[in-house]
Parts: sequence; structure tokens; C-alpha cells
Amino acid sequence: MSLSRGLRPAPRRALAAVGVLSAALVLSACGGDDNGTSGGGNTNFVTSKGGISTVPKGERAGINTIAGETLEGEKLDVADLKGKVVVLNVWGSWCGPCRAEAPHFVKAANDLKGQDVAFVGLNTRDANKQQALAFEADYKVPYPSLYDRDGKLILFGFPKGTLSPKGIPSTVVLDKEGKIAARALMAVDEAKLRSMIDPLLKEK
Repeated sequence: MSLSRGLRPAPRRALAAVGVLSAALVLSACGGDDNGTSGGGNTNFVTSKGGISTVPKGERAGINTIAGETLEGEKLDVADLKGKVVVLNVWGSWCGPCRAEAPHFVKAANDLKGQDVAFVGLNTRDANKQQALAFEADYKVPYPSLYDRDGKLILFGFPKGTLSPKGIPSTVVLDKEGKIAARALMAVDEAKLRSMIDPLLKEK
């Protein structure tokens, strides 16, 4: 038997699975501050010294489908929130920096209640919903979170080359047209969070 017959290329499905697993491993780490970011594709964005990346209006990309079941068992599709500034926060109950930033998100969400802002959590890597629900109860989180245990929404919900989440915690803010406008790859306080939201609220 020839050597070449024994070295058949891996099936495409297997290669795809390896790629997804590699991406999932990147997202599995719970990081703190990370001021270094880089762009991919044709996306033109600017990273401030505070570690927040932004995209000018007119150059922003839309998201893919980010929809599913919330921790409370309700159906939620981020596309239905078009017309509002949408704050997407990637978190896990096991993540220390996520716990550190939670009070800031709660305060901002409560302060902005009644305005054109919607907060949506993307809960990931929690083995069951009970752990995540306990986290929400501890911090009195007033907004829903999609349950994304395996990180599929995070991995596939953002087009390649855009300001996508690359760690836990991460925060991505969409403008009123549902396009990706800002991202932070770190735990943020209220001031940084508002610096991502407030300019988008003023856009026409």
C-alpha cells in the first residue's frame, strides 16, 4: 500500500470542528483589562487609550443572528431591538471581572431606563442556568441574558473582521440601526460604559 493512501486529508467537517473548538478555547478564558486590540477584514475602527474600540457611523457592520432562550426561558432576538442602542455584555457567573463590573451595568441600566437603550447579557460557560440565575439575583440584574453555554452565539453572531467579543468579559454596543459601534475587551466601570452608549443615543 502506498504511503499517500494512508495520509488522506481530514474531512471538512472535522476541520471545521477543530476551528470551532479553537475559537471556543479563546473565549473560555476570563480576563481582566486588555487595552490591546486589533482589527481584521476591512473594518476601520479606532482604539482609545482606555481600551474601547469604536467605528465611525457609515462604516459599521451589522451582526449575524443573535437569538435564543433567556435564562428565564423566554425567547429573545436582538434583531427585534432595532431602533434602540443595544448593549451586549458577555459574562459568566464564574468570572471574577464579570462580578466586578456587574454593579456598574446594573446602575447604568437602571439610570437609562425609559430611554432608547436595551441591555442584553450573553451568559456563557455556566454549566447550568441556576448558577447564572443566582448571579443575576445577587446583583439584581434588571435585564435579560441569553443562555449561550457553549458560546455559539458569541462565536457566530458577529461577522469576521468586526468588533466581536474575544474574551470574557467583553461588551459590544450596537447603534440604533443594529450595527456594531463600540467594543470593550475588559471589565468596564460605569463611566466607560456610558462613554460607549451616550454618543450613540445622540446620533440621528
